[in-house]
Amino acid sequence: MGCPIGRPSLAPFALGAAVVAMLVPTAARAATEPSDRVAPVAFGLGVILVAAKVGGHIAVRLGQVAVLGELTAGVLLGNLPALDATWMAEDPSIDIIARLGALVLLFDVGLELTTKEVFAVGRSAVAVAVLGTLFSFGCGWAAARVTCPSAGAYAHVYLGGALTATSVGITARVLKDLGKTDSRESRVILGAAIVDDVLGLAVLTLLIGSVSAAGAPERPSLARIVPTIGKAAAFFGVALLVGRRTAPALFALVARLRTAGAQVAIGLALCFLHAWAADAIGLAPIVGAFTAGLVLEDAHSARFVARGERPLRELVEPVSSFLVPVFFVVMGLRVELGSLARGTAFGVAAALAAAAVLGKVACALGASGVRRAAVAVGMMPRGEVTLVYASLGGSMALGDKPVLDHSLYSALVFVVIATTLVTPAALKWAFAGGFATAESASEGHSAD
Repeated sequence: MGCPIGRPSLAPFALGAAVVAMLVPTAARAATEPSDRVAPVAFGLGVILVAAKVGGHIAVRLGQVAVLGELTAGVLLGNLPALDATWMAEDPSIDIIARLGALVLLFDVGLELTTKEVFAVGRSAVAVAVLGTLFSFGCGWAAARVTCPSAGAYAHVYLGGALTATSVGITARVLKDLGKTDSRESRVILGAAIVDDVLGLAVLTLLIGSVSAAGAPERPSLARIVPTIGKAAAFFGVALLVGRRTAPALFALVARLRTAGAQVAIGLALCFLHAWAADAIGLAPIVGAFTAGLVLEDAHSARFVARGERPLRELVEPVSSFLVPVFFVVMGLRVELGSLARGTAFGVAAALAAAAVLGKVACALGASGVRRAAVAVGMMPRGEVTLVYASLGGSMALGDKPVLDHSLYSALVFVVIATTLVTPAALKWAFAGGFATAESASEGHSAD
């Protein structure tokens, strides 16, 4: 008999972390005067990818999603003085790669959905999504206005918008781990989360358009918002209408090419071109990337699959596995834990986290015939869209300062970590009968 195989030891990871800890300060010094400009970028990416995978591994071992580990790894790298790793977040080349990661992330989210799924969610799911967006926005705006009045009107509205979207990926992973994917509550939660993402990105589009148009710390006005609504509606409408009509013919043409990787190349090209088009008319590039993913469906890969190739979603996965963790780790690297300890900053972060929870608790009022506690908790985790809000808010200038300063940026990342941490245990409790009501126990109602 062979030797029994035990759990893999964490010793190799600890050794790797020690080596990285010794090399990062040296690389930081070398980054100021490199013999080849690509060298510090290559080293930074190497450290970021190792940190992402080790952090993700530890998070999964602890019963959390990998995204939380990647984000936390970035926070640790950026806040351990001995490592001096903040230069990675400030390097313009690494920043561009992280931004590409955000585009691929939203493209991937879009690929997981179809326009039919977006429009076919039940009435309860739509009600939950709309109420969740409204209450989360209102609670976030109120919390920001009360706890950081000096941040300004735009920052208050922006922070409210950042709390609107539930993380589809995190929620789906937790439901799968609990074995509740086929429950009525899950259908409502995932349907609402789909609509939630669309609404969250629509709000982001309005906010970015308003900030870009203002260019100065003034209050938002209808004169700035209405044109942005028109552009966003036109972009979504044209992209979805034209895309659904032309994508089948385009992929049929690409299928005739005998070049390796043609399918994934055209898919990513559409992602990046849609991102460029969105930016060209004053919208966020991630809106274009998400729309591109939404347009493309599994049916478009049928010709490739018939000849033995994998569908587009699977082909994008290696690209996503490289770029998306870079985005999450860099977002963590930019967190300044020290800023949360100054003044009322931690109070702001705690208030925003409470607002994020309350906004989704209220959304359960739109659900019927299901455990409302499960729906409320399932809608609670914030993730990729909130981090994109944080990233853009930290880089967008409003007058002579960013929309979000270091403390507000760090507060949003804190919200993502806090809501993701509590969701698995809270959702397990909710499915076990937490706050059960007569309506939630009813078996005769449909989740629609």
